[in-house]
Amino acid sequence: MSANGGEKKTETRTLGQLWPVSSLTMGGGGIGQVWGATDRDESVATLREAVDSGITLIDVAPSYGLGEAELVVGQAFDGRLPDGVRVCTKSHVGDIPVSDVDAVLERSLAESLERMAITFVDLFVLHSPIVATKEEGDSWRTPLALYREAIRPAMGRLVEQGRIGAWGITAAHPPSVVETVLAEDALPAAAQMVANVLDAPGDMRWSDEPARPRDLIALADKRGVGVMGIRVVQAGALTDSLDRDLASDHPAQSDFDRAAPFRSLAAELGESSASLAYRYALSMYGVDTVVLGVKNRNELRESVRAAELGPLPADVLALVDERMGPLRIIG
Repeated sequence: MSANGGEKKTETRTLGQLWPVSSLTMGGGGIGQVWGATDRDESVATLREAVDSGITLIDVAPSYGLGEAELVVGQAFDGRLPDGVRVCTKSHVGDIPVSDVDAVLERSLAESLERMAITFVDLFVLHSPIVATKEEGDSWRTPLALYREAIRPAMGRLVEQGRIGAWGITAAHPPSVVETVLAEDALPAAAQMVANVLDAPGDMRWSDEPARPRDLIALADKRGVGVMGIRVVQAGALTDSLDRDLASDHPAQSDFDRAAPFRSLAAELGESSASLAYRYALSMYGVDTVVLGVKNRNELRESVRAAELGPLPADVLALVDERMGPLRIIG
């Protein structure tokens, strides 16, 4: 049953060349208590309702609440995922010696599996951004050379060993490096990419390069790489109101201020801003599934209702693009 009591209507799409998934993915940021206040009980109830609503992919990470999102998965299903439900988790690697990569990935995977009380993940994603070269004092980002020499082969071995189903990358920024990665023969099966009406990566912008998310999504689609659309409401900037206090120069606050015309358009169309943002992302070419950052059942129900309404009609999509095009981040 859907959240509003009707039959499940969540659209099914194919994630790249992997498997069918729901057009909505249940993200772990909200239930990991990253996006505003919630608690464990509400997070567990939200995740269970997401699956009851027809959502078949759960996307978590160790960094979402220091393991909290993964613990929610474990508590919600007690180690027995419902039939047809798949799980994605991640590992941050950063810049480490080549000889340490296998151990870091294996330890991260083992700890994630323990928190979720399961023995296998369908998709294992490199959470650190890939950059062209190492920057002085920066151990957080992953140099392209390390990705090529050690991380990509290690991920492949985990697949061959049957410990994960497939692997992917975080591909928000910088675009020149993402394009390089997607042009090579050994490809990730999936990529998490910014997909929102403002083309705004928010605090996932890791260089001075223009973001160009639509170009990256089109390239991934061309190469057969599954696209998981992230930052669909840009950390709350594309909702009716921000649910937490932010500094005036915080990317989400800046984007919220810039998105005032979007909120006006949503009201004009008779939708909430979040609903319009979800439907817009579901209409974007090349996006296979949209990752939700919801933290409670009310936010979940709003997103499920948006998905049930479906992608935007062509004329409405054109109207949104006309109004919002001048406000998009291009530099």
